[in-house]
Formats: sequence, structure tokens, C-alpha cells
Amino acid sequence: MTTHVEHKPIAITMGDAAGIGPEIIAKAYLQRPDLLQDCFVWGDVGSMRRAFRQVQPGGVPYPVAQIASPQDLTEVPPHCVPVLQAGDALPELPMGRVHAVAGAFAGRCVMQAAEAAIRGDVAALVTAPLHKEALHAAGTPFDQFPGHTEMLQAVAAGHLGRPVSEVPVRMMLANDELRTVLVSIHVSLREAIAAVTVENVLQTLLITHASLGRVLRRAPRMAVAGLNPHAGEGGLFGREELDVIVPAMQMARAQGCLLSGPWAPDTVFMRARKKLGLDAEFDVVVAMYHDQGLIPVKYLGVEKGVNVTLGLPLVRTSPDHGTAFDIAGRGIADPSSLIEAVRMARALLTS
Repeated sequence: MTTHVEHKPIAITMGDAAGIGPEIIAKAYLQRPDLLQDCFVWGDVGSMRRAFRQVQPGGVPYPVAQIASPQDLTEVPPHCVPVLQAGDALPELPMGRVHAVAGAFAGRCVMQAAEAAIRGDVAALVTAPLHKEALHAAGTPFDQFPGHTEMLQAVAAGHLGRPVSEVPVRMMLANDELRTVLVSIHVSLREAIAAVTVENVLQTLLITHASLGRVLRRAPRMAVAGLNPHAGEGGLFGREELDVIVPAMQMARAQGCLLSGPWAPDTVFMRARKKLGLDAEFDVVVAMYHDQGLIPVKYLGVEKGVNVTLGLPLVRTSPDHGTAFDIAGRGIADPSSLIEAVRMARALLTS
């Protein structure tokens, strides 16, 4: 008897082998085998076997089977985790430490899986956490990418034959209560402020409108956060709202976007939050920089947050947390966010 695969599979990249990525994947397979049916791990067979030993101390190890391609998933027996080996097997690395070899392997998994998704060999990509320092230590080409989003953008641009600047992407963080999309991602705060331009804000609004509209099957109600306290207070606390954000919103409205704001950043997220079964005032908040948008979502519970990359020619989701080196290898990591990321990927595929 073999695994029944009705659709193209979902690839789960393993993340940094010295972090909690393999562990949360192992736990997700143990806790939700129904949800992870038709999924496989793009990673390292040895690391995944080690992860199952960590989460099942003294128990019978969950079987791990190596596959050579996504198409081989149909030949894997049930109750067995398929792993596509991304290059040479990794040595058994000390957990919770930065290793260049782990960074390079994790980066290779993402790039290979992204290329497979763009080719249409897999339906979607769910990425376990990378460690940015390990990625940088790995050297070329991985040291040029601050994280997943930029790496996936580069792969997509190469496939499309365009400069990276012509393949704009945005990060959306979402849970059951709140969605937020960011104008800028992994840059310093000084650079983030400089990135609040008419072009970047407009681009963010249009990408959010198109991507979330496909999910909701209607135009999303977008709230726009100001950059400054009190959204600038009519120019008293800064003119970015008047000179940049409002003009970008006017241009976006002319292209069919449903917009409101710019609103004071300290209150707009509360208005967009679903609670007690009631509908929120907005479907999403467009935030001006990384921490402005991510702190509210993460405060509601990291275990439920999902990172979605908008603007790519593929579906990509990820857990809302990092490699957690401080607890890696102890078998105590919570797989909830990864499970939600798989659930979100499936929802996006059916939208």
C-alpha cells in the first residue's frame, strides 16, 4: 500500500539543522498526520531521524524514507515521513549553535524547493526557520540574503528573467485575529523610514489588494498605519503622512483599492482585530516597517502566527518564529505555528 496523492505535494523545507526546524516538523507529523498528508520534507534524512528520536525519547522511532523527487511521494508507505535529500548528508552537528554548513544546507533547501515550486513540481512551500547568522556564515550566495523572503524573491526573479527590483514582494503576518502587511522588511530602522516612499507604499497597497483579494474573493478592506506618532498629527510630528502616505493612497484608490487612514499606529491594530466572534473593522493593516506590524500579531500568540510572502509566483508560508537555539534539541518546541503554516498554505491553494 502506498500514500495516495491527489494533488501536487507541499514541500516543507527543514530549516537550520541546529535549530528547532526538524523538531517541529517531526512533532507536526506526529500530531497532525491528516494535515500533513501529501507533504514531504526538503532536507536531510539523518537530521529528521535525529529529530524524531528527540521528540520520542525511548519510543519506537517514526520511520523516515528518502525520496529522490517530489513525484516519488506516491511510492512512500503510509505512516512514514518522506524526505528529499538536498545534497550530501549533514554531519551530526551540536544543537543550538551557528554552523556555516547548516546555514548553507538550509539555504540550499529553500532555493531548490522554490525552483521546484516555480516549475510546478510542488504545489506550495512551507519553510521552517533559518538562522540569519548561519546563513551569512555560509558565504556565497547565501550571505547576500537577510532571510527567506529575499532569497525567494531572487529565485523568482531569476526564473522570470527580471531584475530583483522588478519582482516586488511583501511580508504578511497573519493569525485568526489579525493580518498585517509590511512596506519594508529586514532593514535597519533608519533604512525603514527612508523606504517610506510614494512608490513603496503604493506598491505595498497594490500587492496586498491583489493577493488578499484572491483569498477573500473580494476587495480587502485595508487600514493604513501612519509612520509617526498619532499619524503625524497633521504635520506636527512629521510630514510623511501628508507628503508620502496620503498621495500613495490616492493613487491606490484610483486603481480600486478600499483604503482607510492613515491611522495612528497605536490604535489601528485593535480596530483590525477579530475578537469574540465579531467581524473586525478592517481585513488587514498595512504597516510602515517591520516591528510596527509584527509586534501586534506576535503579541497575540507566536504559536498561531503565519508568515506569508505576497507577490511571488508561488505559495509560500512559514512559522512566525525563529530557530530557537536556546531550546533546540530538547524536544520541547511547539509545532503549532508550523501546523498553522501548512493549514494556511492549503487555504491559499484553494482560493
